[in-house]
Amino acid sequence: MSDQRTALVLGGGGITGIAWEIGVLAGLAEAGVDLTGADLVVGTSAGSVVGAQVTSGAPLEEMYARQLEPPAQEKVARMTRGNLARYGWAMLISRGRDVEFRRRIGALALAAEKAGLTPSEQERLEVIGSRLVGRDWPERDLTITAVDAATGEFRTFDRGSGVPLLQAVAASCAVPGVYPPVTIDGRRYVDGGMRSAANADLAHGYDRLVVLAPIPRGVGPLASVDAQVSGMLARVAVVAPDQASRTAIGRNVLDPAAREPAARAGRAQAARVVSRVSEVWAG
Repeated sequence: MSDQRTALVLGGGGITGIAWEIGVLAGLAEAGVDLTGADLVVGTSAGSVVGAQVTSGAPLEEMYARQLEPPAQEKVARMTRGNLARYGWAMLISRGRDVEFRRRIGALALAAEKAGLTPSEQERLEVIGSRLVGRDWPERDLTITAVDAATGEFRTFDRGSGVPLLQAVAASCAVPGVYPPVTIDGRRYVDGGMRSAANADLAHGYDRLVVLAPIPRGVGPLASVDAQVSGMLARVAVVAPDQASRTAIGRNVLDPAAREPAARAGRAQAARVVSRVSEVWAG
């Protein structure tokens, strides 16, 4: 097993995605399968928050306990019908050209910010900062994804990129039209989930791979998790919310009030998937 390289991919899925992933990780660890020691952690959007925490040494039980706290004065955001319509239009006229789609979505994000439809960038950085253990990159291999709002180029950030961890995570979480793009080295970046909700293909070459995917399906130019892991030589386990978890998550993944039930559902689901995950991780 010592020469088997392991990767943990944490996909996007909003506030409830963070909670559900932490619940699954805590439940699996309690059952004897600790994924947080993976040789590589890939985080996209919600997964970037979770990835930054676990690679920085945050205890899973403390992370889980935080998800159960009342939302207090946290603001509820949502993906509006208008935004969804604009996403659909961008997909339609991009005709499957992924970079073109991402460029159009980036333009949407910049326009929403200019129109005052999103919080300020500084306000958003403060929110993301409150979710992190610290501001320094961990010594572990952590890859965080984002998209250049102007060009549609897919970017990854890590310890050697020279990009501050806070900005990298905030960029990966910058849902276009809901949150503002994040400035990094003079460029603006949006959610890495605009390429794929999980970007599981970044773990190519690893021997054992577990993907926690709050949103496993793809649509249009957004690749599904299954499409990205098919053909990999690795042993792979993909865990997506089951019916009970989907019910707990609800319709608005950006609602802080759904965080606690999503975390509890994730922890309960871990017991139902532990044997499958263990077979891949340690079998």
